[in-house]
Amino acid sequence: MGWLAGILGRKAPAAPRAISIRARYDAAATTDANRKHWANADGLSADAAAAPEIRRILRNRARYESANNSYAAGIVATLANDVVGTGPRLQVLTDDPDANNAIEQAFNAWARSINLADRLRTMRMARAHSGECFAKLASNPVVPGPVKLDVGLIEADRVASLNYGVLGPYEVDGIVYDASGNPVAYRVLRDHPGDRSVTLASDVYEASRIVHYFMPARPEQHRGIPDLVPALPLFAQLRRYTIAVLSAAETAANFAGTVETDAPANGEADPVEPMDTIELEANSLLTLPAGWKMSQVKPEQPTTSYGEFKREILNEIARCLNMPFNVAAGNSSGYNYASGRLDHQTYFKAIRIDQAHMARTVLDRVLAEWFDEAKLIEALVPPRVRVLESLPHQWFWDGTEHVDPAKEATAQATRLANNTTTLACEFA
Repeated sequence: MGWLAGILGRKAPAAPRAISIRARYDAAATTDANRKHWANADGLSADAAAAPEIRRILRNRARYESANNSYAAGIVATLANDVVGTGPRLQVLTDDPDANNAIEQAFNAWARSINLADRLRTMRMARAHSGECFAKLASNPVVPGPVKLDVGLIEADRVASLNYGVLGPYEVDGIVYDASGNPVAYRVLRDHPGDRSVTLASDVYEASRIVHYFMPARPEQHRGIPDLVPALPLFAQLRRYTIAVLSAAETAANFAGTVETDAPANGEADPVEPMDTIELEANSLLTLPAGWKMSQVKPEQPTTSYGEFKREILNEIARCLNMPFNVAAGNSSGYNYASGRLDHQTYFKAIRIDQAHMARTVLDRVLAEWFDEAKLIEALVPPRVRVLESLPHQWFWDGTEHVDPAKEATAQATRLANNTTTLACEFA
């Protein structure tokens, strides 16, 4: 380009200079101030971080807290009730309305016969305190009705590789995958590891017979972590603070005190045995040795801040579940109408996402198995629908109650008038 610029009488442009850029992230710097805070940060993979022994500890602690902490138990139960409600309702979308009604009625009758809604609530609670839940799709002759399909729940502890030493290249703690990452088989222990008489025998089921319900938080994560894990230390802090406040209140209520003297050493005061205790009798006067006086122990516990501390801890606990404080605490005394509605928007969106995930992961699998068996029964599924490989459908869940039904009815009428909703959505 230099000779061409010479011919044209132009000066060749200067070659660009390499510019050295020095930059860094403050969060990546390790200092004496943050060294302890980041001490546990590691670069483990999703499956290595959720190793079997780690998941076992987290499950045990989350279950213990949800079984012994009233707030934890209420949060888990409320979450399951809000997600599942009274149970999903099937709407079949074939071109035959009569066939749609017949199939919907048959499926709803079967779902009631096996208590499907109750099992879905159990699965959602298990995801909260155990990280995951498994369901086995198998025939059960005891199920009433023509379709004998049953949905048997399996606790996460039973899907494991306890007796298989070194795992294969495509096995993750009881789940066997193919080279493409698809589950092909599940190893299910015949006994729960927590049973008194436990054996290491297991059965292998094809992936088509097992439903694995969990929500991965990282790519390439194959087993679930309890939803309550981030809140477990907070539950412990709440319990410790409550016990401390209660102990301080009991100390203040009891007549506990000490005897002390102003006399100097070897002064005029009767001898008293150090660290001795005196049993006090109710409604009585007490005489003290000469030179001694008695004072009551004054607890310095800041009980006035207990309510505020409790609210902040519960708010932080509920945040990992996208649950507002008033739902977690069961107390809306500090809310007004606008703030309550605003806080619930995030929660309701999380509920809809949970419902859609459960529909894809669990209900669609269950419906497909039910439809395959129902097609074999002539009186149950019309012949023109039996030829379908899959059943076009959608799921409807319980709606959320409005604080002001009159305002909600007006809003529904407005949405229907300007065609921003449908009668199906509003009725659902």
